[in-house]
Amino acid sequence: MKKHYIIFAGLVLVGILYPQMFPGYLSVAITLLLYAGWATAWDILGGWAGQVSLGHASFVGLGAYFVAVGTSHHEIAPWWTILMALAAAAVLAYLWGRLTFKLKGPYFTLSTIAIAEIFRLIAINEGWLTGGATGVFIMTLPEPFGLDLFSRQVNYYLALAFAAITVLVVMLISRSKFGYQLRAVREDEDSAMASGINPTTVKLKAFMLSGALTALGGGIYAIFLSFIEPHIIFYLLLSVQIALTAIIGGRGTIWGPCVGALLIVGSGEIFRTTFAEANMLIYGLLIMVVVIFMPRGIVGEPARYLIRRVYAKRAQG
Repeated sequence: MKKHYIIFAGLVLVGILYPQMFPGYLSVAITLLLYAGWATAWDILGGWAGQVSLGHASFVGLGAYFVAVGTSHHEIAPWWTILMALAAAAVLAYLWGRLTFKLKGPYFTLSTIAIAEIFRLIAINEGWLTGGATGVFIMTLPEPFGLDLFSRQVNYYLALAFAAITVLVVMLISRSKFGYQLRAVREDEDSAMASGINPTTVKLKAFMLSGALTALGGGIYAIFLSFIEPHIIFYLLLSVQIALTAIIGGRGTIWGPCVGALLIVGSGEIFRTTFAEANMLIYGLLIMVVVIFMPRGIVGEPARYLIRRVYAKRAQG
């Protein structure tokens, strides 16, 4: 486990120095860090607990709207609105899980799409609360310690902190009692129950933590964009991209979602600037190659191979 902390410290150090080395590529880096954080947060539920959700854009939107509406309409400082978003996301995840965790397999996944769509329609139609289809502009923000929150460099460090927090949380979970309970529930709920684990309670905790962390990223996303509207922030494609990032990188691994974010966001940017209109075709082919030849993800497949080799050596010895 020490090697993970060493890697983590090294990556954070590189992240801190990045704006000085590549000041012209901050927007791409912010997007990459946000997706790394969202995918890692999603993976707590979708990878470690085995409950595939395609509705996490709801939590992104919740965090974004709390910040946008709170700062623009009620003049509440963004750090307080983010804290309120974390609490609201945890409550939403608890109620959401209570309603849907009785569903199994694809039925749970379909239910998350339906609930996310309900939130999108509410955001569009309840203009008194969300600004409606026209969205919300963030015109002014306070300057804590003299920092301009509209600055791309400040946005970058906020996104870096978000990604670092989510990865650190997963690192702590991976070797904790809760982490082993998540694995047990993912592999076989009946066996987990026989060993004294309550699957619903474990999944609810995972969902609440996943939702709260995703909402944290959503609040930072709102500050980064300075404008949000329902068709973008609650878009189904955003939920799919978050899930796809974790799946391609490797579900149920510490670094898989980060590697997935680097591949999807990085390759997407390279293909868009290099191949112009053909970029989506090449981007899709790349994803197909990864899914076909590495079904457990870029990180998950080698990890599985190494584990099998270790067990084979022990069996022979």
